[in-house]
Amino acid sequence: MAHSVSDAVHGAGSATEAREPSAIRGPSRVPAAHHAVPTHSTVRERIRTVVVDDHEDIARLVASRIATLVRERAAAGERAVLGLATGSTPIGVYRELIRMHREEGLSFAHVVTFNLDEYYPMPPDSIHSYHRFMWENLFSHIDVRPENVHIPTGSASRETVDDEARRYEDAIRRAGGIDFQILGIGKTGHIGFNEPGSGADSRTRLVHLDAVTRRDAAADFFGEEYVPREAVTMGVATILEAREIAILATGEHKSSIVRRAVEGDVDVEVAATFLQSHPNTTFYVDRAAAAELTRVATPWLLDEVQWGPELTVRAVVWLSQQTGKGILKLTQRDYADHKMSSLVARYGSPGAVNGEVFNTLGAKIRGKSKLPRGKRVICFSPHPDDDVISMGGILRKLVENGDEMTVAYMTSGNIAVFDHDVRRYVDFLERLARESGAGREMVDALAAKVYRFLAEKRAGDVDIPEVQDIKRIIREAEAVSGIEVMGLTKQNARFLNLPFYQTGKVAKDPIGPEDVAIVRALLEELRPDIVFVAGDLSDPHGTHRMCKEAIDAALAELRGTLSPEVWLYRGAWQEWPVTEATWLVPMSQEELRLKIQAIFKHQSQKDSAPFPGQDDREFWQRVEDRNKGTAHTLDRLGLAEYYAMEAYVIA
Repeated sequence: MAHSVSDAVHGAGSATEAREPSAIRGPSRVPAAHHAVPTHSTVRERIRTVVVDDHEDIARLVASRIATLVRERAAAGERAVLGLATGSTPIGVYRELIRMHREEGLSFAHVVTFNLDEYYPMPPDSIHSYHRFMWENLFSHIDVRPENVHIPTGSASRETVDDEARRYEDAIRRAGGIDFQILGIGKTGHIGFNEPGSGADSRTRLVHLDAVTRRDAAADFFGEEYVPREAVTMGVATILEAREIAILATGEHKSSIVRRAVEGDVDVEVAATFLQSHPNTTFYVDRAAAAELTRVATPWLLDEVQWGPELTVRAVVWLSQQTGKGILKLTQRDYADHKMSSLVARYGSPGAVNGEVFNTLGAKIRGKSKLPRGKRVICFSPHPDDDVISMGGILRKLVENGDEMTVAYMTSGNIAVFDHDVRRYVDFLERLARESGAGREMVDALAAKVYRFLAEKRAGDVDIPEVQDIKRIIREAEAVSGIEVMGLTKQNARFLNLPFYQTGKVAKDPIGPEDVAIVRALLEELRPDIVFVAGDLSDPHGTHRMCKEAIDAALAELRGTLSPEVWLYRGAWQEWPVTEATWLVPMSQEELRLKIQAIFKHQSQKDSAPFPGQDDREFWQRVEDRNKGTAHTLDRLGLAEYYAMEAYVIA
């Protein structure tokens, strides 16, 4: 059930009138938060920032604060007014609130909610609408009263949309203002849909979406061309009137904009910087999203640090890159000019520091002769191409070393296949049936059903099962073809087709017991010595992270009976930095060419992948640049020169 702006206004009259901001009380439990640091360590941070180890800790922190507020308001006979956001980041918060409602009796019967934004035009029942998102991910699972739910309308006419926006502002005021506002942050620094150029005095209104924002949303709409060009959003001034604000960011892809918002100057081009003027805003980030904050990236520039081995390597590599010198050429002056004299003092001389870091990095290099031999190995591949994209080099080396290899494809990847590929393969089946006469009636019936559906399909429609199956089979065949380039056969491939992925939509179900049971069964059957896992640090509800969650849960259940070594590889966009990698695996020119040939076998992802992200390069181009780039980094640091290189972290 969804409600328009006008519906929201009618339900707002019974809310409490405007009141003074409540006393600020923090949550009772602060899981693994890293904000208790000396004040001068955060001197560059203009928004209070809490760094936690894991995105799930953010969900618990924020949900706990909301629960405290709701209970305090209820005890005082008042209503809590919540400002809510959509997208993948707050889903964890909503799931925790649902759990608290079911298990701890947290009631939302006296809660009023206002959502930040909605696409325009957008019917409320569309699978893309934020109306539907909120009811599916929160409201339908708690006891909130429908008349207290307020979401901007995306279905107003052009003539009335401005009036609806003004009524939305009136509804917020009549509810007494927002007590607690949840925000995410876009790559442009937008909050809500306040894109670059949004002013500090802006209110709820119709806005044009930035090209970066539309491209980020392309995956949800099955193509950028289907993403709406406009949206209705609360304005910056509306957001800043909330008594308390929590802005959330997870994943390394948000690290740059987090630093800009927290440490940069206030700028109309980055709406999140306006939060620096708010008296009670907290930025909650996981370690990946915090990676570029000064206190995390270069803490020695701010304060005295404890020089452990990991920080020493990071600092010396940074110094080498800052000065443009190889590690062994760094001098006392270089260290002093960059506030690192204490590191030299600890080791006694620049040469001692340089030599230790140089040797540490060199010891990470593992050619074929130093890689495992005769081991049972499972490569878990979230999608049917992550194996060759991310670890095609080591995959070939392990095959040559005689390891018993199994590549386990965890999801079908079927939503990432274009409809035109389905038509091509169905046409092939029709031609084959006509030529051979085999299964002609069955093929004709299937083809007719598929063609009819595709002819009537609208952007974003979920595929019928037959089309989903064809897309799955296309990707399975490509996956087998890819590993054959590496010297494996279809007997080395397992297609797990985990249930969480089988929604037919970009949004996936949470990892459940059935997903974990499938992974556990494979582990128990093959009893591997080594497992390779995608260690992606981006979207916490993205497929890579969710697949890792299933593997982690399965291994936890088997702890004590099975303890394989876990090697983490990265996805298609980034490589592990040389400072973080446990092993660096070099590749020759011929080996990189073989890896690219394997990637080429994934023809449905070739030329123009359905979900390319912000990177226009094809997957093979990203791989070539990334693997050559890792090798080039070592070369610039003064280590041995290699053609290309993959990086792995031992968990």
